[in-house]
Amino acid sequence: MGQMKKKKNHVSSRLNVLFFVVFILFSALILKLGIVQIVQGEEYVKQLERTSNVTARIDAPRGLMYDRNGNIVVDNELELSLTYTNRRGVTNEEKLEVAEKLETMVDIDTSKVTERDMKDFWIITREEEANEKVSIEERREIDDVMEEYQLTLDRITDEELAEISEREMRVLAIKREMDRGYALSPQRIKQGITTEEAHVVSEHLAELPGVDILRDSTRDYVYGDSFPTFFGNTGQIHRDKLDYYLSRGYERSDIVGTSFLELQYEDVLRGQKAVVESVTNSSGTTIGSPNEELGQRGYDLVLTIDMALQQQVEEIIRQEVDRAGGSFLADKDAYAVVLDPKTGELLSIAGYNDHYGTVGNAFEMGSTVKAATVLAGFETGVVQPGTVVNDRPLTLPGGITKRSWRSFGYINDLKALEVSSNIFMFEIAMRLANSNGSRFITADVREAYDQMRYYYSQFGLGVQTGVDLPVDSPGLNGGYGDPGKLLDLGIGQFDTYTPLQLAQFIATIANDGYRMQPRLVKEIREPSASKEDLGRVIHQFEPTVLNRIDMSDEHIQRVQEGLRRVMQGSEGTARQYFANRSYNPAGKTGTAQVTVHRTNDGNNQTLVGYAPFDDPEVAFAVIVPGVQSRGGQSGIANRIGQGILDAYFDLQR
Repeated sequence: MGQMKKKKNHVSSRLNVLFFVVFILFSALILKLGIVQIVQGEEYVKQLERTSNVTARIDAPRGLMYDRNGNIVVDNELELSLTYTNRRGVTNEEKLEVAEKLETMVDIDTSKVTERDMKDFWIITREEEANEKVSIEERREIDDVMEEYQLTLDRITDEELAEISEREMRVLAIKREMDRGYALSPQRIKQGITTEEAHVVSEHLAELPGVDILRDSTRDYVYGDSFPTFFGNTGQIHRDKLDYYLSRGYERSDIVGTSFLELQYEDVLRGQKAVVESVTNSSGTTIGSPNEELGQRGYDLVLTIDMALQQQVEEIIRQEVDRAGGSFLADKDAYAVVLDPKTGELLSIAGYNDHYGTVGNAFEMGSTVKAATVLAGFETGVVQPGTVVNDRPLTLPGGITKRSWRSFGYINDLKALEVSSNIFMFEIAMRLANSNGSRFITADVREAYDQMRYYYSQFGLGVQTGVDLPVDSPGLNGGYGDPGKLLDLGIGQFDTYTPLQLAQFIATIANDGYRMQPRLVKEIREPSASKEDLGRVIHQFEPTVLNRIDMSDEHIQRVQEGLRRVMQGSEGTARQYFANRSYNPAGKTGTAQVTVHRTNDGNNQTLVGYAPFDDPEVAFAVIVPGVQSRGGQSGIANRIGQGILDAYFDLQR
């Protein structure tokens, strides 16, 4: 019993010693914290205030673009950029000194310098003269420094600005770019500096505080001038869109897509920046080693375009338009759109002068729209498959005569499409307006306009196509006009449509009445280690049906047969170009009368088509605007269309 009591006392003594040691340690810790917080706290706060965390973001290359066959069409090319990073406390005079040194080392573009830039520069370089612009008495009455500065600006004369020399203008252009940067963020002074310029600047970096040379990239168009418009451009953020981009995490100096695919898919193509975090003291010196998070190239786009076909289509257009020589009323021009009617994928978009006109310019398309007019007549019941109309000159109120390009006598709907009868289409329009040609009722005419446009819109005529571009013109609605214009609407000579709308229209008929959304991008993919290999698919765009036209399968098939006869029938208007082609085409020719400068008469030559007739895999539209009626070559659009289909099916072999 005594031994147990003795052992218990021994354990208690050890615990007491342990508790005492712990107490001493905690007391020392509390004392140290007290010294840090109370005695040295103010000094540590001052040290913290004298340092700051700096985060620099280095641009990553944009994503690449490939054609549908995996060929790189838009690449990145390494270039060097001269940058300047604004630091705290740097004066205008110090910046000016750096700019003056840089002016002797690099060539600089002065075209962006504004009058306001010149006035600001004049003030800081001619300080004594600037001070004299505002008298002492005026300064006493002015409380606001900015008001005084504005008064100085207003009093600088053109003659005084003319004193700024060419060398000073270059210095000003450099300083202007330096001033546009934000604190601790590299601002590009010049992109694409030469190797010689880079060497010179590198040798003098020690005397150029804030200046650096960074690896940058610029777009490289592998196929040269082929399809450049739709790839789009990149550039600095426009001031009108600055708030939009800043709210999405961009910086003011970022390079962004400014048009077409570069703009449409900016969020995808944009790379993930490298992030470098460092701590600097009040003098700007980095403390310790910076932490770097690597960036990543933007996602890649796989386009629907077939660059082999695209190049051939461009060459076909160039050859045919050049061969036409002086056939045009004004500038030579032509456009073509080629697409897959079942998916809406655009295979080629081309123009003689530029490609933009295929989506941005609208024209009267002439008789190519007659298939839509016949289907509108079927759907409204004013004509039926097999309806016969007497094609002869028609006299309207006021003595206006309307006719086909020749009188065909009694013809049905199939023959009307085959020979391109105007009178058959006029009859549909008049029946929609409850008129026999000698009498129109105003209310019924307006309703007929609305009805016809309603049915046209189902094919994509007069409405936006839905293409994945920031530009998608709906064409131009001509309004209501007089009754005679209603007849013109039915033959494509009143409202205007874009080449892309016309291509979507014929593709809808080829696709048994299903209007597909046209697309330029098939897939979005991760960047791969090798540019020659495509990365993992992030998103694949599936074909999108925008609508199914109201017309029945029977009526659509009837019109399809009429379009086959246009190219293969005994009297088809395009027979001489397509009758013996093995790919079994169908389509419709068109000629719309136009006037240029109110004196020169001409026409828009148009052609739409698809093939094979029984299982379409390609559809197209061609428009050659402003061809002279007298002395101009006929068949330009037909030859372009023939060349397009020949090229397409040759590539499939």
